[in-house]
Amino acid sequence: MKIMIHSINYLPELTGSGKFTGEMGSWLAARGHKVRVVTSPPYYPEWRVRPGYCKLWYSAEEIDGVRVIRCPLWVPRHQSGLRRALHFACFAASALPVLLWHSLTWRPDLLCVVKPPAFALPGGLLAAALGGAQAWVHIQDFDLEAGFELGLVKGAFLRRFALAVENWLLRRFARATTISSRMLEKLHSKSVMPGRSALFPNWVDTELIRPLKGPTKFRGALGIPPEAVVVLYSGNMGEKQGLDTLAAAAHLLEGERDIVFVLCGEGSARRRLEEAAKGASNIRFQRLQPLEKLNELLNLADIHVLPQRAAASDLVMPSKLGGMLASGRPVVAGAYPDTEIARAVEGAGVVVPPDDALAMATAVRALARAPEWRAALGHSARARALEDWDRDPILERLLRWLEKRH
Repeated sequence: MKIMIHSINYLPELTGSGKFTGEMGSWLAARGHKVRVVTSPPYYPEWRVRPGYCKLWYSAEEIDGVRVIRCPLWVPRHQSGLRRALHFACFAASALPVLLWHSLTWRPDLLCVVKPPAFALPGGLLAAALGGAQAWVHIQDFDLEAGFELGLVKGAFLRRFALAVENWLLRRFARATTISSRMLEKLHSKSVMPGRSALFPNWVDTELIRPLKGPTKFRGALGIPPEAVVVLYSGNMGEKQGLDTLAAAAHLLEGERDIVFVLCGEGSARRRLEEAAKGASNIRFQRLQPLEKLNELLNLADIHVLPQRAAASDLVMPSKLGGMLASGRPVVAGAYPDTEIARAVEGAGVVVPPDDALAMATAVRALARAPEWRAALGHSARARALEDWDRDPILERLLRWLEKRH
């Protein structure tokens, strides 16, 4: 099967949709499918184009048997709702001629548009129609709704108009997938028929991410004593994550000298988080780590923390959760009861109300004082990852669904 993927920020070792489509493309190519990707130069989560890539012109490369065509885009230095919209619109415009050319000359059987950004939907539909491909949309998060809920974009009329256009576009796709049951329900509420949609969750490579015995090199490098309990956040530092809660929780626990917070990642909210953490002696910051160091980083944790903004409940499903569970450590997650995140963490950690620093600090303190409880929850976390998040079974199910419906 010939598959073309339209996804921003494609690179297997990245986070978010770039990692998702990068691993999917490589996995499909390894099984004999022909895969091409129309994407941007990698820039996320740092929000700057990585060295060695050009942001002003087109380029192409081969990654794990996948032909990758990179299109120019504008990356804003400072984030706002308008700048993000212009950034995504710029990518959609620069990618459109490439999508059309490859659809007409290469003639893919299937064209997959990974959302976000929503701006990619019209070009993907047009290219699929002209090239005779089936159009497939995969939704990593409902970015438009999340933007309005979080106050990144404002205006009642603009919200009604934007969501109406998005819903109309989503109904035009021959098939649709998304990453959680609640997001699938939301997709159905937008009149996308169940017969054309399916659950396609994020995954984790459980061979790459696995529990390690003994302290990792990061503990010594960060000057953390062997007896200290490490509370780790590793991932994108954006507006949807609610990271201010972590800084506030760390301040509440400053008197607990054996509890150390390590915050690792890049993103638009990092600078503000560093400001909020000033004066807190129990917080260490770490830069984004390469893929080959990810397992050692995740094993630095005695406790993982997953904050989330209340307004983003069930509009997103953090892919980083899979790695947390696979490392065999308990998770303290900010989520409402009966949300998808709460269900995933139940029995493998502690769920506290979102945006509640005191509740998160209380849960961290309780786990820090109970090593046997941590060990039991960590064992359950690893089992949950193997059962629900393992990469190969998830992609095998997707491939059977694609081949059956093709």
